Amino acid sequence: MKYLWAKSHCQDKKDYLIVNFMRKIRARAPLRLGLAGGGTDVSPFSDHYGGYVLNATINKYANVFLEVDENHKKVSFNSVDLDIVDECMLDDDFALDKGLILHRMVYQKMMNVFNNGERIPLRMLTYCASPPGSGLGSSSTIVVAMIEAYKELLNLPLGEYEVARLAFEIERIDCCLDGGKQDQYAATFGGFNFMEFGKGDKVLINPLRIRKNIIYELESNLLLYYLGASRDSAEIIKHQAASVGSNSSSLEAMHAIKKNAWKSKEMLLKGDIENLSRTFSKSWLAKKRTSKSITNPIVQRAEEVALKNGAKSLKISGAGGGGFMIIFIDPEKREHLIRALNKIDGQVHEFNFTTEGSISWTI
Repeated sequence: MKYLWAKSHCQDKKDYLIVNFMRKIRARAPLRLGLAGGGTDVSPFSDHYGGYVLNATINKYANVFLEVDENHKKVSFNSVDLDIVDECMLDDDFALDKGLILHRMVYQKMMNVFNNGERIPLRMLTYCASPPGSGLGSSSTIVVAMIEAYKELLNLPLGEYEVARLAFEIERIDCCLDGGKQDQYAATFGGFNFMEFGKGDKVLINPLRIRKNIIYELESNLLLYYLGASRDSAEIIKHQAASVGSNSSSLEAMHAIKKNAWKSKEMLLKGDIENLSRTFSKSWLAKKRTSKSITNPIVQRAEEVALKNGAKSLKISGAGGGGFMIIFIDPEKREHLIRALNKIDGQVHEFNFTTEGSISWTI
């Protein structure tokens, strides 16, 4: 992937940066719900068989505040979520075995690729509406939001595919963090998307035009329940990746998940919420066959309570082992289920779907 420097309207690039030194930059990117196909975007399954993922972004965001200051003489990162402040002098080596690794790598990549290696003194503060391990793609969404902030700072002509691909490279290749590809593209594009993943860099994002009445009905039928951060997501992803080379039941389950993603897309476009719920249940049963770590006593307890109190179907958004549970429930039974869930550990979260992807602006 080639990246091009955006020439400013100023006579000299340095003059342009000095102008931006006087300003503050904001950026945000939306989190997503994994509706169907999660896991088929992970290599090597997507490389060998191709993957389908249906997801949608919600009105919960990763936020970035960036301020450049020539007199600062260092780079300061502040992650409110992790309660960590990480500072580096401009001439430090920016080691990736300590501090806020993703923040450091995004900064280093953006300076090296788009600013000729010249480091800019700045302060960056980040926070996210959902913690790492929640299953909503929070880590990838933070990366996308940070790239958006640097894109605004450096006046870069990066399109959605380029931003998402860059975020994927930083997280999965440069930082060697396990995971798939859907999160970066969902956060960048926003809205309802049907995603196709192939070998290598092959990614095709199909934005879906969903009628408003269908979106409202889907929102009224869904409940978002937080179980606590997953501690097993990396191991689950590794196990799923290892299953590709065998004729195991895990591999068969992955193919079933992929097939159900295609069916779910058709049902969503038609507004067939009832059958979408049934396919949701089939996908959850298939997902549990991909790894023993998908479920645990906490997940099982929430599933049992939900089904006993009117839930039609449910699944975990993300790798599994915890995080957010997406529950289909008749709107008339919604409050009854909420009261039942409030009696056990966990939290019900209100949300709405959103159509906007990542964005940045200068103040």
